[in-house]
Amino acid sequence: MSLGVTDLKKGRIIAIGDEPYKVIDYAQKVMGRGGSIVNVKVKSLLDGKVLDKTYKGSETVAAADITNQSVQYLYADESKHYFMDDDSYEQFEVSSEMIADKASFFKEGDRVQAQFWGDRLIAIELPKNVPLKVTYTEDVVKGDTSSSVQKDAELETGITVKVPSFIKNDDVISVDTETGAYRERIT
Repeated sequence: MSLGVTDLKKGRIIAIGDEPYKVIDYAQKVMGRGGSIVNVKVKSLLDGKVLDKTYKGSETVAAADITNQSVQYLYADESKHYFMDDDSYEQFEVSSEMIADKASFFKEGDRVQAQFWGDRLIAIELPKNVPLKVTYTEDVVKGDTSSSVQKDAELETGITVKVPSFIKNDDVISVDTETGAYRERIT
């Protein structure tokens, strides 16, 4: 499938040569009668290298043939994370380098999306926001209940995020998986 260069929005996965790349930045410049130019920054899903590419408005780009599959996170050891295919119950392992800092946002039993390019696993994709339970946070100081006051909260996966002062132990909060920031209290 071919894409016009104006379809190259953030998050779109394209093929350059024989590798899949994810668009991480997009800027379009309109040049009067000369048409438009699109500048994109793309990141390889195979080795992580980042490239800057420029396309003219009339060019097309090949979409990468990526499939997403729902998988369940099972457990981790020192160097690998283990997942199970929801349909076939087949288990597979992913290196800790591929997961990197994403492991802080999921726990045993959570479902995530595995991205495959052909038969090769290239990435684990998380939802935009995840619910996580607060395991420890300091109690609020009386009279200091403004929502603008922030404090540290340790979550069930071991990460620490800044939260408003009204958050208590055992609250479930929503955390943005891209920034690691508190979004809202769920319960």
